[in-house]
Amino acid sequence: MGSPLARPRPKKKSAARRQRKQTHPQVMDAVTMASTLQLQEQRREINFSLLALTMKLGLVSLCVVTLVKLSIAYQERLDRHGELVAVLNLESAQLNTLQQRFDRLFTLGGGIRLMDEHDQWIAPNRLRVIWR
Repeated sequence: MGSPLARPRPKKKSAARRQRKQTHPQVMDAVTMASTLQLQEQRREINFSLLALTMKLGLVSLCVVTLVKLSIAYQERLDRHGELVAVLNLESAQLNTLQQRFDRLFTLGGGIRLMDEHDQWIAPNRLRVIWR
């Protein structure tokens, strides 16, 4: 049990590797630098694409929220408009009946019609006074 199964590598090989690396340091550094620059550029492009996508999604969500709010406000306006139209129609009908009644009072025999309309308001033993 005195001899181990795995033997450590000799130190001379690592020195040989160092010499190989030192013989072409400019080539390896240029390749490594180019690949790191390319990776950095790709990361920047991805980051900018994600930023643009986030901005577009934000604008789309803002537009959707604005359209929802506008549709709600428009629906409320339509409801109010319907209510106003109904009230206007009632008031117009009432105005027309009052105008017809007023016109009947100022035609021939209008005074008689006025007295007939207000006959129930005047007590029978009272004197009627009509101002001219």
